[in-house]
Amino acid sequence: MWSWLLHRVTGLGILLFLFIHIVDVSMLSFGAGVYNQSVTLFDYWIVRLLSLALIGAVLYHAFNGVRIMAIDFWRKGSRYQRVMFWIVLAVTIIVFIPMAYVIMVPAFHWLTQAPHTTAGR
Repeated sequence: MWSWLLHRVTGLGILLFLFIHIVDVSMLSFGAGVYNQSVTLFDYWIVRLLSLALIGAVLYHAFNGVRIMAIDFWRKGSRYQRVMFWIVLAVTIIVFIPMAYVIMVPAFHWLTQAPHTTAGR
């Protein structure tokens, strides 16, 4: 049941990001200046945390999708579905940790100061 629920929730999160991404890219139609100002939002550490949540959702959703295909197309898949769920969680965490480091390290010095505004230059 947890696998099913997490798969649906991560799918909805990815869909929400798609709508945000469409709005973000549409800022280009207002000119480079407006787009560059909107992109500075991604310098904030809270937005980096949201990006990290998106990465975790995509990883889990993708790996769990492979697990679901294995259950559907492998005769013994349903027998090992619980083990495969734990494998999906482990692989998601293992792949997520290096990505979290890469995304969050630049934000650590911004916890005490405002983000830079050099994107518009």
